Amino acid sequence: MKKILFAASECVPFIKTGGLADVAGSLPKCFDKEYFDVRVILPKYSCMKDEFKDKLVYNNHFYMDLAGKSLYVGILEMEYDGITFYFIDNEYYFTGEKPYGDILWDIEKYIYFSKALLSALPVIDFRPDVIHCHDWQTGLVPVYLKDSFQQNQFYWGIKSVMTIHNLKFQGTWDIKTIQAMSGLPDYYFVPDKLEFNKDANLLKGGLVYADAITTVSNTYAEEIKTPFYGENLDGLMRARQNSLRGIVNGIDYTDYNPETDKLITKNFNAKNFRKEKIKNKTALQKELGLEQNPKTMMIGIVSRLTDQKGFDLIAYVMDELCQDGIQLVVLGTGDEKYENMFRHYDWKYNDKVSANIYYSEPMSHKIYAACDAFLMPSLFEPCGLSQLMSLRYGTVPIVRETGGLKDTVEPYNEYEGTGTGFSFTNYNAQEMLKTVRYAEQVYYDKKREWNKIVDRAMAKDFSWSSSAAQYQELYDWLA
Repeated sequence: MKKILFAASECVPFIKTGGLADVAGSLPKCFDKEYFDVRVILPKYSCMKDEFKDKLVYNNHFYMDLAGKSLYVGILEMEYDGITFYFIDNEYYFTGEKPYGDILWDIEKYIYFSKALLSALPVIDFRPDVIHCHDWQTGLVPVYLKDSFQQNQFYWGIKSVMTIHNLKFQGTWDIKTIQAMSGLPDYYFVPDKLEFNKDANLLKGGLVYADAITTVSNTYAEEIKTPFYGENLDGLMRARQNSLRGIVNGIDYTDYNPETDKLITKNFNAKNFRKEKIKNKTALQKELGLEQNPKTMMIGIVSRLTDQKGFDLIAYVMDELCQDGIQLVVLGTGDEKYENMFRHYDWKYNDKVSANIYYSEPMSHKIYAACDAFLMPSLFEPCGLSQLMSLRYGTVPIVRETGGLKDTVEPYNEYEGTGTGFSFTNYNAQEMLKTVRYAEQVYYDKKREWNKIVDRAMAKDFSWSSSAAQYQELYDWLA
């Protein structure tokens, strides 16, 4: 039986700020338990919900040497959904209202976490064949594994995988500081190892030393070899392209299931959506104070309101868009300029635009279930989960062809009668508007065609099981 350890800085249901938490929490459940023993290790944050903190069981504790200091490492554990989760406990590092804050402090605490989780393995008596590391927070795990830990036979032959969820975040700071925090020798801080534009880069360390690298879609794996998407690491990605593969994320099909979802007004499925889905729309129109008209096309947006997600394009054509026969429902927080822009249009077109500048899981489900289309014009998108949820709820995605959006949304072709959504190629506001208007035209003038797009969308399978099969293949190849 292969033993796999997921190392991550966040994980559902314990702590979540983004898609990484979904992967770390949902994927381990989907492996074949006959052949794979998959466990997860993460920090024990004081901001975790009490309902989980109260169930943690003490396993052990010890002191670890890091950069000349002796530091406490506590280990707690719990079983959840059939998976064993370990929590590294150190109140000095993991207290605070949220998991991330000041970047320098984050760098210090995740250096500690990376060394602590490796040091904890003999103590918990779990020797993984593969440690699967996620993002820059665990970037030093493959480095330490090849360094001081090789003095102990226990660690010989343990392989590491590094998954990039978003290459933009790398964990960089000046070399002197990171060397002092990590205790790594001088020879690691050179251009072909951790050095990066005269600074030190934790993610780069992981990418240089990991035995395999994955990212969260095929297209993104190709894109990050180019200067535009490569965030200055494109040279390294090209150098390691034989070890790099893209495996698209999934979503939890029990949490996101229109047939059983308790958060939506009216359950529906692929057979009865023509009659039942619309009841979610009229309920949401009423709840949000929009004009109550089941025939009006409703477009949803659930997102962080940032440049990466394409909101400068939306801002550019928002006035024109509001002239169309549509309603726009927005949910999310982010840059103040975008929050205020949506508030302004909500005020100006009160019966057409609803700006919900907060985040709420129940409201997100209502939007996926109620809307006719879902707009996601990202500048770059490593994988993207919102379009997968939209497809699941028969809400037709309108996306830009980048990263995971290109891999998961098949553009509608009216001549062949194929496609699960609408897409445009260039990062251009007019091209986006033209695509939205093409979708409006199909929605209003060719309703049968629209319903067939919904049929095909709901028939797609982006559950975790197909991703898990590809990871299993990777682990078999490695170890």
